Amino acid sequence: MHAPLNAITALSGNWCSGKCGDLAVFFFLSKTLGIMLLPSNLLIGVGVVGLFLLLSRFAQLGRKLTAASVLLLAICGFSPVANLILYPLESRFPPWDSSRAPDGIIVLGGAIEPDFSAAHGAAVFGASVDRVIAAATLAHRYPNARIVFSGGNASLVSSDAAKEADFAMPVFESLGVPKDRLIMERRSRNTYENAEFSKALVSPKRGERWLLVTSAFHMPRSVGIFRKAGFEVEPYPVDWRMGGRDDLLTFSNHFVERLTLVDIAAREWMGLSAYWVTGKTSGFFPGPK
Repeated sequence: MHAPLNAITALSGNWCSGKCGDLAVFFFLSKTLGIMLLPSNLLIGVGVVGLFLLLSRFAQLGRKLTAASVLLLAICGFSPVANLILYPLESRFPPWDSSRAPDGIIVLGGAIEPDFSAAHGAAVFGASVDRVIAAATLAHRYPNARIVFSGGNASLVSSDAAKEADFAMPVFESLGVPKDRLIMERRSRNTYENAEFSKALVSPKRGERWLLVTSAFHMPRSVGIFRKAGFEVEPYPVDWRMGGRDDLLTFSNHFVERLTLVDIAAREWMGLSAYWVTGKTSGFFPGPK
């Protein structure tokens, strides 16, 4: 286990030369400006500004901003908006072709909350636990495939004790995946680093078949970033947040749940745009080859 970790430390040191400054800025903006621009945060912010303006000579503008905030939050929380912007992401790739066994399986982090896990001394799962379950299932189905778990801590400020990969290993072992089949990448903070560090760890060869396991809504961005890194992967989407085309125009009476889906989809579209503008992905909306 220590050899791969030492290898990734050395390789990432070379990889980082000349890039770390730009990557640090990119990461900081994604965790600050990116969060502020999520629809829920943005609309609540507009409403708060409107309430303050009610106490000033700009009261008329304040009323308009407050009303717009409430109306748009209601639209996001109850209408089909979430499904309409989520469906293109989740339906971008077809089911995986299982005609030939894979040489390796990469599962992206996001299933385990590293800070909570460190606080409690055990894995605390988030909403994307399907990623781990699917990877373990594939590991049993293809016993010769290497398993790479790529996930560190995506928080803006984190400690070395709170790394997702450290808590993922015992989870995989409890699911019957032997420790000697697991390669744990614990340094990555975002999808770009998932791709770069995973490639450095496994050195994929031409003709090898590598599966990429992540949430369906996250798959277009992930595949594009891996392709840009020169790591050809085959998408294995999991963790769907909606049904199919029949759900596109359905309304919801669960405000918080639907608003969360709007944020998830909006974050992906913003991520696709940011990675495309900065040249970190193979295309704006990567799809099947």
